[in-house]
Amino acid sequence: MTKTTIKKLDKSEIEIVGAIEVAEFEKYEEKALERVGERLELPGFRKGKAPTAEVKKNVPEMELLEEMAELALMENYMKILEENKIDAIGRPQIAITKIAKGSDLEFKIVTAVLPELKMPDYKKIAGSEAKKSDFKKEIIVDEKDVEKTILELRKMRAEQARGASHDGHENMTEEEHTKVHATPTEAIPESEYPAFDDEFAKTFGDFKTADELKEKIRKNMKMEKEVEQKDKLRLAIVEEIVKQAEGEIPEILINSETDKIMYRLEADITNAGLKIEDYLKQINKTDEDLRKEWRADAEKRAKLQMIIHTISEKENLKPTEEEIEKDVVQITTMYKDADPVRARSYVEQMLENEKVFKFLETQ
Repeated sequence: MTKTTIKKLDKSEIEIVGAIEVAEFEKYEEKALERVGERLELPGFRKGKAPTAEVKKNVPEMELLEEMAELALMENYMKILEENKIDAIGRPQIAITKIAKGSDLEFKIVTAVLPELKMPDYKKIAGSEAKKSDFKKEIIVDEKDVEKTILELRKMRAEQARGASHDGHENMTEEEHTKVHATPTEAIPESEYPAFDDEFAKTFGDFKTADELKEKIRKNMKMEKEVEQKDKLRLAIVEEIVKQAEGEIPEILINSETDKIMYRLEADITNAGLKIEDYLKQINKTDEDLRKEWRADAEKRAKLQMIIHTISEKENLKPTEEEIEKDVVQITTMYKDADPVRARSYVEQMLENEKVFKFLETQ
């Protein structure tokens, strides 16, 4: 049994003070011994292979109690949220206020909750944005654009052919070599591009004729334009709802969105072969300067996440466990180092976003 009292604090935070009764608390001993045992190396046993009785004899009582407390609080925190219908966000701050053998485990948890947003009539906004003629236009692919892409492909193949022919000149004098390798920078005249015929089309995959390749190019262009049109509609709907929704945005959410922007920047810089410290020196700014600059953007994103979450709750658009699991498995298989907890929250957010956007588009 867990006894709790819940108190509202400022800034959309709540405080949960409670105790897990001793009988309930002691149920976690076996699991805690197992976890401590995995880390323990005892003489005469391989690491993590010592029997439970041996582990109990060799582990300080406090270490075992703390392990039990961590397990008990993790599980009971989720139960407290469910039973009290608390919509918690971010990481809770958990403090143990009393821990001892043979007595109740007392604790205090402070967590941020999602505040109520005063929502506009989002269905009406979505419907009126979707009716605007810009988003209703049928997408026509211009033949000129198709021809331009075909020309690009022919040019690419001509450049590849020239590059390949240069690589076969092992027996040339140095002077000839220099001449040949100076030419690729010069433009190849269009008259030397390969012809756009069936043979050319076959070099791009499963195409039997030039017409098939042309049709595929046309289809791809249409798809790209459709995606662009859909994104523009989504953006227009969202901008309007964000503008009209009212409510306070918890600091914890703004910080979390700022972290995401920072994380993306760091990833881009690392991929470019730079270090974040060097980049900051180059632009003569600190980590803190950037976070301040991004605040307005982070606040807008945090508000958008709150709006999406609210619509998802109201319209029952939560992703299913199977959908989440399928995507998490995909991510953790592709990226071996991915943290499963982060991967899961990322997937949940992405799926929820997609469901809400699809719902809004059909209003």
